[in-house]
Amino acid sequence: MKEAQPRTIYLKDYQAPDYLIDRTDLHFELEPQATLVRSRLQVRRNPAAENPSQLPPLWLDGADLELLSVHIDGELVPAQRFREMPEGLSIDAPGETFELEINTRIDPQSNTSLEGLYLSNGMYCTQCEAEGFRKITYYPDRPDVMSVFTTTIVAPATYPVLLSNGNKVDSGTTEDGRLRVTWEDPFAKPAYLFALVGGDLQSVEDEFTTLSGRTIKLQLFTEAKNIGKCAHAMTSLKHAMRWDEEVYGREYDLDIFMIVAVDHFNMGAMENKGLNIFNSACVLASPETASDAAFQRIESIVAHEYFHNWSGNRVTCRDWFQLSLKEGFTVFRDAEFSADMNSRAVKRIEDVTLLRTAQFAEDAGPMSHPVRPDSYMEISNFYTLTVYEKGAEVVRMIHTILGADAFRRGSDLYFQRHDGCAVTCEDFVRAMEDANSADLAQFRRWYSQAGTPLLDVRDDYDPDGQTYTLRIKQHTPATPGQESKLPLHIPVAIGLLGENGEDLLLDESGATTLVLHLTEAEQEFIFHNIPMRPLPSLLRGFSAPVRVHYGYTDAQLQFLMQHDSDEFNRWDASQRLALNALGELQAQFRAGETMQAPQALISGFASVIDNTELDPALVAKMLSLPSAQELAEQEGEIDAAAIIAARKFTRDTLANALQAKFLARFRQLDLHKSYAPVAEDIAERSLKNTCLAYLCATATEEALALARAQFERAENMTDSAAALAALVEYATPEVAEASLNGFYSQWQQDTQVVETWFGLQSSSATYGTLERVKALMRHPAFEITNPNKVRAVIAGFAARNFTQFHRADGSGFEFLADQVIALDKVNPQIAARLVTPLTRWKKYRGEEGGKMRASVQRIMDSGTLSRDLYEVVSKSLA
Repeated sequence: MKEAQPRTIYLKDYQAPDYLIDRTDLHFELEPQATLVRSRLQVRRNPAAENPSQLPPLWLDGADLELLSVHIDGELVPAQRFREMPEGLSIDAPGETFELEINTRIDPQSNTSLEGLYLSNGMYCTQCEAEGFRKITYYPDRPDVMSVFTTTIVAPATYPVLLSNGNKVDSGTTEDGRLRVTWEDPFAKPAYLFALVGGDLQSVEDEFTTLSGRTIKLQLFTEAKNIGKCAHAMTSLKHAMRWDEEVYGREYDLDIFMIVAVDHFNMGAMENKGLNIFNSACVLASPETASDAAFQRIESIVAHEYFHNWSGNRVTCRDWFQLSLKEGFTVFRDAEFSADMNSRAVKRIEDVTLLRTAQFAEDAGPMSHPVRPDSYMEISNFYTLTVYEKGAEVVRMIHTILGADAFRRGSDLYFQRHDGCAVTCEDFVRAMEDANSADLAQFRRWYSQAGTPLLDVRDDYDPDGQTYTLRIKQHTPATPGQESKLPLHIPVAIGLLGENGEDLLLDESGATTLVLHLTEAEQEFIFHNIPMRPLPSLLRGFSAPVRVHYGYTDAQLQFLMQHDSDEFNRWDASQRLALNALGELQAQFRAGETMQAPQALISGFASVIDNTELDPALVAKMLSLPSAQELAEQEGEIDAAAIIAARKFTRDTLANALQAKFLARFRQLDLHKSYAPVAEDIAERSLKNTCLAYLCATATEEALALARAQFERAENMTDSAAALAALVEYATPEVAEASLNGFYSQWQQDTQVVETWFGLQSSSATYGTLERVKALMRHPAFEITNPNKVRAVIAGFAARNFTQFHRADGSGFEFLADQVIALDKVNPQIAARLVTPLTRWKKYRGEEGGKMRASVQRIMDSGTLSRDLYEVVSKSLA
């Protein structure tokens, strides 16, 4: 267990490593409780180090290791020449270059942190990002130490598949009958990209021919029971490889690319060079067991990890403060890939929804930090939406400012200039500038300035001069450690709609969308030859991660919903209309008044349902109410009871008022097609199941009969889970229980489907009571050491079940505190992420905020916390 009150690490204190490792030779003797690891390191004094003429001790990071011996240049090193400490090993260096051999013993079976080398269902696997390699052997575990790795794995014959990075160069059998395999990775990499897998696995194999004509062997490994769920991931991989060649000119560089599915994994997946290790939930899918959302998520994650081969592996981070260098860039790349494979507008809506709901909350919370943080206590806490999603938005803004062709020139220069190097966010931006003779000096503030900017927009129209003027102010609120903010360079894409809904021409070239470059605290933009007072379509495509305030009336929002040519802003208008209605209803609830039906929202939604020319997936998004979490994020002071009441009233009112329209659209889309995870069919199922959920909210026998019929005949998990969710939420307890039992009986042998079953219950506003969640934790299929099951049950309740988690008695908060305290002793990373809903306690009204704070304080007072959890809790209480 790491100690509480750890030291803070600062970006300003970065120093180049004293020593470099030119070559790393690893030898593993795999045993569950006593794996032997021998490392041979070719060590060289770093000429770029501070005072390179001196010979300081060699520092090697290490944790939870049993040191057996140390040799330098073949000679045993006496104990007085090295010092073991809780976080590593210091060795007296004998000269400028030397060979260091270290022998250690580790216990994979007891490693519940899932960092380093551990066992998952009897399979050896690793997770080394960010600082897991130090749990395998003593090593300079930092991303700017890059080495060529050779790995030999020796294991009993019961582990026939032994994998590591690179290409296989040797295999055989030892004298005592154990298997031996050697892998060599010819590309220098930091230790965080190391991977090892050993197990009784089967594989699906394929090939990919690059544009230069090379043949790459593709393998996806999993347990035998899951071998039929690999086809979609393999297809996604091949699509991603071709897309990266065509869009970025990036060709794969090894002879083989491997993916392994693992049940116990803290993250979604890991981009280890040539050997990607995936959370099973993020790679295994069949129509019967995975929803459309899962199919699309797998496609995106497979692409993301593959794209890291260049944006993260060939060019990596100098230090962990630069994490968004690889993650933000790669999230942008995978988002563009997914948009090309599916609906671009819907993909954008999904990404922005996540940003507004969760990342904006992060920006306004105690863990607020810039895309490139200034400091951290535990780097695992900075695998955040700010680093990933906001980081991707920063890259997207560069793409918007420069244009697609210029961005490609910049990325080509970046990869050419820094191939094989560990670099910084500054290096990425500089490549974009140098390739295009551009100036992004002010834009760099996005990397160092925290918080979500607010744009206040006002307009004027001069009918005589036919000029339209936009005045835009920008302001970024104070965040922890950053009280005052400088103006940012914000690209604001806009269009202007005429009285018939047509796009007006904005310049002499005939453009109907222009990108305005907001660089001052307050700026004015004038448009000439505008024949009528227009309605502005602001921030088209969500061109910047900002909030926009403009005084749209409900009638204007309805107009945008019906006419805006920008599909994202069409959806955005529907959400703004809903937010207006829900805000008024919350005020009525707090005042003790009878809530009134939101007529503007009803008529707006009616027009959307009737529009058969729109993409059904877009219609489904436009008909979806903002989540309770998003509503909470809109409030200066959160009243959970008002949010819950207003949202339920609105949902029920829409369901009853538009019942006939929902039914007609449902029947139109209830086509009983053979399943295919293609954009058109996904869109139809999405809208059909949105209509079904609204119909079931009426609680009529006819609607619930439709849900039962769909549940009983469904041949794909999308329709089955949607119908089950509706029954759980709206049917009688007897029907809900019978449906859940039937579902579990059918799928109890499938781990991923059982996780779906857990999540449907824990996140249900009706069914997911605290008592039900506690019962699920006693279920034989639940494992507290399995992050996926923890996320399905505990996070499903605390992060996605706003109604039950915010029960007035505070029992939901107490429950989460109990689980966080227990999990911190098992898996600190998961504990630190799980506590997030409690850390926003300052935004909640009176007594509720006090109860949330008390739960956070109880965690702090519970004893010695891990570094991961201590950082989050202490910042929340500050």
